[in-house]
Amino acid sequence: MLPVLVALATTPTPANTPDDSLVTPGPFGFGAIAFIGVAVFLLVWDMLRRIRRGRYREEVNAELDAEEQARAARTAAVPDDDDTDPAAPRR
Repeated sequence: MLPVLVALATTPTPANTPDDSLVTPGPFGFGAIAFIGVAVFLLVWDMLRRIRRGRYREEVNAELDAEEQARAARTAAVPDDDDTDPAAPRR
């Protein structure tokens, strides 16, 4: 089997092959590359939109958490009548 592979590897190419500079992909190749380019552009655009939306949601959630913590701090600072000792004299 090895001599067959050596013979196939060393055989010269036919002389009637076209010149490499004359071979072009044609309109189908252009269409395929254009389709891939448009698809990549749309995917990147969608990805950036999703990243931006996630960032905005993160900022809004952080603001809501800060407001909730501020509200909890205000309610904790106000004395509740139920927390007072019933045996203590009233003022």
